[in-house]
Amino acid sequence: METIAIERERSLAESSELADFCEREYPRLVGTLALYCGNRDLAQELAQESLARACARWARVRRMDAPGAWVHRVGINLANSHYRRRALERRVAAKLDPTPELVELPDSDTGVALRRAVAGLPKRQRAALVLRYFSDLSIHEVADLMGSSEGNVKRLTHEAIASLRKNPALRDLE
Repeated sequence: METIAIERERSLAESSELADFCEREYPRLVGTLALYCGNRDLAQELAQESLARACARWARVRRMDAPGAWVHRVGINLANSHYRRRALERRVAAKLDPTPELVELPDSDTGVALRRAVAGLPKRQRAALVLRYFSDLSIHEVADLMGSSEGNVKRLTHEAIASLRKNPALRDLE
């Protein structure tokens, strides 16, 4: 009987720890993914999926050095997968119907311009910039997540910032 009570207490503690983790990481994760994807609705969906995967693997994730960084990496991977699928869908649709559909998006404020500029960066520059400065991860954590050296993360973020500074839509931000 005592073993069951100890096990129940441990399970409640883990559930509470998981709930705290999800509450703490969700807003940062949505913000990171919104900036990375340029789409807040998609970011919320991807953040929920990332946290669901963390929940399913919580026994392993909770023992990691940086579970928050892990869930961010999962979110970035999910975003990349999403865009790969969309690109494939567009290629298939173009083969079936060669008439492209043009969509005009309003560019009314600085936030939209910034998201567009960040979304236009090469994938690795965008990932390094968003993880480093928006998610506030250390250079070491970003390097670990990206499977890269710290020097390469510094180079990627430097190039991304230089690229953003050259963007005419963002000249008034500095």
